[in-house]
Amino acid sequence: MRHRIYPAARHRLIEIWRYTDRIWGEKRADQYIRGLYHAIEKAASSRHLWRKLEHEEIAGIFFVRYKHHYIFFRELEKGVLGVVNVLHENMDIPNRLKEDSNNTVAEESRG
Repeated sequence: MRHRIYPAARHRLIEIWRYTDRIWGEKRADQYIRGLYHAIEKAASSRHLWRKLEHEEIAGIFFVRYKHHYIFFRELEKGVLGVVNVLHENMDIPNRLKEDSNNTVAEESRG
């Protein structure tokens, strides 16, 4: 299964890299981002890893965890995994997801 990374998720990945680089250095930042991408690829090919997000206002979202981050995604047409966000475990996850999920739906409707 392939994957698509939406702008909000891409933005968060860049923020994660910058933060990790500033605190622990470029090598660790590169390793962590590679680990996140590996987790995305693994989720794309291993549906049994998916956990459904149970939230009444956010439908059709699944997630996997990588270390201190949650990777949130939808299943798109033709089995493509659409990564909508990557959030740290300490963030206000429901509110961030609602905002970014609405933006993702709008982007999908534009084609």
